[in-house]
Amino acid sequence: MKEKLNLFLQHKWSQVILFTLFVVITSAALYLSQKSVIAFLLLLASLLVLYYMKLKNVTKWIVGGGILFFLIPFASSGGPAFQNYMEVATMVGIYVSMALGLNIVVGMAGLLDLGFVAFFAVGAYSYAIFATPQASNFMPFGEYPLGGESFWIFLIIGGILAAIAGVLIGVPVLRVKGDYLAIVTLGFGEIIRIVFNNADRPINLTNGAMGISSVTPPRLFGMDLVFPNQYYFVTLIILAFTIFAVIRFEHSKLGRSWKAVRENEIAAQAMGIPLVKTKLMAFALGASFSGMMGVVFAAKQAFIDPTSFTLMESFTILVMVVLGGMGSVPGVILGAALVTILNLQVLTELTNWVNQLSLSGVISIPDALSPAKMQKLLFGLLLVLFALYRPIGLIPAKNKKFDEQKLKKDGALILKEKESAAVEKEKVQI
Repeated sequence: MKEKLNLFLQHKWSQVILFTLFVVITSAALYLSQKSVIAFLLLLASLLVLYYMKLKNVTKWIVGGGILFFLIPFASSGGPAFQNYMEVATMVGIYVSMALGLNIVVGMAGLLDLGFVAFFAVGAYSYAIFATPQASNFMPFGEYPLGGESFWIFLIIGGILAAIAGVLIGVPVLRVKGDYLAIVTLGFGEIIRIVFNNADRPINLTNGAMGISSVTPPRLFGMDLVFPNQYYFVTLIILAFTIFAVIRFEHSKLGRSWKAVRENEIAAQAMGIPLVKTKLMAFALGASFSGMMGVVFAAKQAFIDPTSFTLMESFTILVMVVLGGMGSVPGVILGAALVTILNLQVLTELTNWVNQLSLSGVISIPDALSPAKMQKLLFGLLLVLFALYRPIGLIPAKNKKFDEQKLKKDGALILKEKESAAVEKEKVQI
């Protein structure tokens, strides 16, 4: 019986049938229930199940896109918790994009960066300053705040400014590596946060510790985007672009150069790889994705201040990369989604549930052990368990495999073509 069940599960069409039933049941449960965190998480988990199914990559992308763009918003809209679900999903998209950017720096290029949230801050402030009257404090021309239509331009501007910041940070740290690189990048991250915190005098650029409020929301076709379900689609489109770009970079000449530098800098340089250019490209490209999501974050929150860009945020993004699997794009996506959902929904819901039991008198919990205070402890324990049982990540990076015999045949054909071309050239010369 067990063997028959295994044979059934290994068949492609049986997997498709079971997956379809799973998605339909979880979607119906989420739509019909007033609030079901379990159904929402199971529907998100269907994307992980899809990744392991024996289907073509194109089919997986189409089905996954359909679930993300259509099924999740529709199934979540059946109850009053719709906007809460969309808020969590939007934050997952923002952190996944940032984690993919850091994965370029840490996972592919092997450059340990502990100040990555600084680029997120650069993107957020670049839009927040000009989307509020704040810019009128130092801009002698123009009318501020800018309209919501400028948000789409600032997505590009925020990415460019973050990339420039990445290069400026990367230039002085090229002389160090390993632990010293981590310390220097940590210092740069704190420097940028402190600069934003104190840039309110003598010219008020960032409003200092008070932050910038009433950020103009994006506008599309004359409609202001103010609700989480609207930002969800904006985040999805940017995330899709980020995933596509990172995968293309990974399998490009530049991506192979990053991996060579990560494995052995001396050997990479001996093979003709320019170390300075390769490292700076990793810093710039990784920072640009974080800067773009910083613009989205500033518009969505409508308020930013330096406390949103602390050192703990950098550590959290690094945890996402390490937990998922350094250098692995699907692993980083899973790690970022898992950490974000644990922090924003699972542990929060668990805390609220235990608090309700305590208030109703079912259980009695000392104040020192209240769930609100133990939330970080629970999160830390879960990370320790993951690190113990999955030390190389949830989905480890896999190098692309090549057929050695095919490569030899292709090489022989190319050599013959070159020899025949050389012979023909000699005949023409004679």
